[in-house]
This record gives sequence, C-alpha cells and structure tokens, in this order.
Amino acid sequence: MILRLGGGLEFLCQLDVSDGKILLASLGLVWPQAVTSCTISFFLYFFLSFSEASQRQLEVSRSFADLRSRVKAESLVFSLTDSALFIWPNKSFQASLDDVDESTACGELLQYHLFLFFPPITCSSQPVVNLRFMMEITEPTEPSAPCLYRENKKHHCIRMVLPMDCVVTVRSDETFGSALSTQLSEMEAVTLRHMKDTDVPVPRPFHFSLPTSTELVTIVYPASVDDKGLESFRKELHNRFELPDDRPYFRRSNAFHFPDEPYKDGYLRNPHNHLNHPNIEGAKPYLVQGVYSYHHYMQDRMDDNGWGCAYRSLQTICSWFRQQGYMERTVPTHKEIQQALVDVGDKPAAFVGSRQWIGSIEVQAVLSHLLGVTSKILFVSQGSELPSQGRELANHFLTEGTPVMIGGGVLAHTILGVAWSETSGQIRFLILDPHYTGGEDLQTITDKGWCGWKGPEFWDQNAYYNLCLPQRPKAI
Repeated sequence: MILRLGGGLEFLCQLDVSDGKILLASLGLVWPQAVTSCTISFFLYFFLSFSEASQRQLEVSRSFADLRSRVKAESLVFSLTDSALFIWPNKSFQASLDDVDESTACGELLQYHLFLFFPPITCSSQPVVNLRFMMEITEPTEPSAPCLYRENKKHHCIRMVLPMDCVVTVRSDETFGSALSTQLSEMEAVTLRHMKDTDVPVPRPFHFSLPTSTELVTIVYPASVDDKGLESFRKELHNRFELPDDRPYFRRSNAFHFPDEPYKDGYLRNPHNHLNHPNIEGAKPYLVQGVYSYHHYMQDRMDDNGWGCAYRSLQTICSWFRQQGYMERTVPTHKEIQQALVDVGDKPAAFVGSRQWIGSIEVQAVLSHLLGVTSKILFVSQGSELPSQGRELANHFLTEGTPVMIGGGVLAHTILGVAWSETSGQIRFLILDPHYTGGEDLQTITDKGWCGWKGPEFWDQNAYYNLCLPQRPKAI
C-alpha cells in the first residue's frame, strides 16, 4: 500500500542589505488565519549578507535543519483524510482512537479511511492512504512575556511555501513511518544548487512511475527552472535508474497523477483502461503507451458536429505528446490547426475560420509544423484490406506507442491499439470515436462503444483509408 503525506511549510527569508554582517538567525512558529486546519506553516527568519554566498548557503542549511527538527518534534500530528483519526507519530505514537497504537499495521488504517481509491494500471493496484500533517500550537511551557525590539534597516524579504508531498510504499503489515525529514534534505540540496544571490527557488517534489521500479520515485525540481534547463540533471537520473535515453521519463508532465486529483481541464484520460481485452485465440494486445485526453465533438464550446472529427483526433494525438513531455504548448484549437495549414502553404487564407474537413495528410502537416513531429502515412485502398495491416499496426504500438489517426470517406477515428493474432491474422481495433457529442461520462462512453473494440466490419469495406502514424521523437 501507499502512504501519501502532504502539507505546506512556509519559508521566510529576510536578507540584510545595509551591511555585510549577519544580524540574526531565529525560528518562529506562526498560525496564519489563511491556513486551513490540515496545514501547518513554519516561518523561517534569518538575516543574510549579500556579499558572502557561502554564508548565505550556511544560513539556508541551518534553517532547513530547524525544519527537520520541527517535524521530529512531539507536536507533529498526522490527520487521516476524511477521518476522525489523528496520530502523533513522535509522541510514543499516540492516536485519537484508542484501538490505534504503534503496533497497528498500515493495512488496518484502511478501516478508518473513508475516501479510498485505487491507482490505474500504471501503478500497481495498491490502495493509497492520504494524510495531512499539522502541528499542535499549544504546548505546556513556563509563563513568559514576549520581547520586542525595533531596528531601522533595509531588508530584502523572501517568502515561499515548501509544498511537502511524501509518498512511501509499505507492506500492509508494516507499522507507520514518515519521510518528511528526508524530503526536506532533498529540498535543501535543490535550493542550494539553484539559488543565486537573493533568488531562492521553490523546491517542488514530483512522483514518477518508472518501468524499472515497482515503487513511485520522488524527484525534487526547482520551480523556477524549466524542463530544458534541467536536461543534464535528467540525463543523470536516466543513468541512475538505467533508463533509455531516447524518451522522457522525468519531465514534469510525466509525473504520476493520483486518481483522487481531478484534471483541471475537464477532459477524460485513457477511457480504454476500463475495457476488457477481446477474447481472440492466440491474439496479443498492442496498445497506446502513456496518457492521452479524449477530444470529441462539441467540446470547448465549439460546435463542430459533422465536420470536426479529424480535428478532434488530431487534438487527442497532440494531448498525448503534451502529457508524455514532448511539448509544453497547449493542445491546438481548430483555428490554430487551420492557421498552421495556411502557414505551411497547404490551404488558402480563407480556410481559417471555415468548417472544412481535414484528413490524414493535413494531420501529418500540422504535427510537423506545430510539434516538430514526423509521421508515417499508411495508404489502404479499401476498408476490407485493413485487417492485413495488423502486423504494421502492432509494431507501431509496440515501438512508437502513439495514437493513430485514420481517415476514410467522410469520417475520421483514432486507433488506440489492436488485438492481433500473428498465426490466424484475426484482429480487433481499439477505437476512440471523436463523433461523440455528450458529456464526459465514462460509463456512457465505454458502454455505448464510443471507446471500444471493433471488428473489421466496423470499416467501410469499399472506402479508401489513410492512416497517420506519428513517430515518437528521441528526447529526454
């Protein structure tokens, strides 16, 4: 099972700009009104010299050390999401419920977890328990009066929230643990590596599901450095985890998405994951690799019913390249697709804003112009010959793994995979249909076949078809 622990640590730096002397280094605990009951914020106060880079780094390290001591204090509390269970892990393991103690196995915590979900097949089918951390703000102490002093000096203030997000994979029979201190050390290393003078980057953790690991791998990146600036670091990660250097695994867009976190754009992801494979003797499934968004008629407040199916298939393909980390630009709109075809000389200027169809050749041109992606075009003289392309399609999904756009007659579809028998030649096509006009209802989409397995009879047996097979760029 997976334990996911989150919360916010607030980092506040005051840099002395009046002279080169360090005035003060202290730590204060504050409870701001804006902070919710499940988040604790630490404010770090320290004054640094502008002239001594090593001294600045030393003070940052001291402040991170103070934070590590705080998360080891007895006042640290874990709250189980949507539950009445609170745990004090550093206080002889106390809990708000009497039947939970230091010997309680992690698997038994599930009975107190009211919001339980299971990750998709990209992660093993382990239950995930969400926890938040906070701090007790009242502790027994000797009576004392606060001491205040005023000093007229110019300071430069740096304030940032450390977005703590720890993921720990444990056996269900193991007892509870915490990785906050380890992640703080990783954040410290990233901060020291990328800070420049008074510019202190916000370190942000990302979790990745790798083919070489059965557990999620957490990497901390500086928020102010884009993916291009981190390429050399990603090369180090590829070497460390023995990954190939021809495809991205550690870009931010490759980060694992937890199912309880809805996508902000509202599109469905990978509806085919909820389908069973067809039962064909000797057949193997060859499927799209990675994550894509389902784009179809009537989305984005755009009425393209009857003419926009190829545009939607192209958008699905572009979403795949975006979510695999190959591009940072947003998925192109109909107008942007049309403008790209004008820019490459394929269409006249009047094409922009029209309701004219496009086909596989136009899809190839747009992918090349907007994404720099090359595509292979497969011509089939009639639909009855599509089953003979089983080997070609199986090899494409095995090696490239990208969605395929297919256009024939007046219709366009997206092929997400094939189930193909090399011995008998029997084949089924996994189709994502852009002609769907309803809402983002997964059950309707799968039950009604808008995303589903189709036999050779699905195709117009007498119509010609062009297939656009996008090729995966070689990049990390």
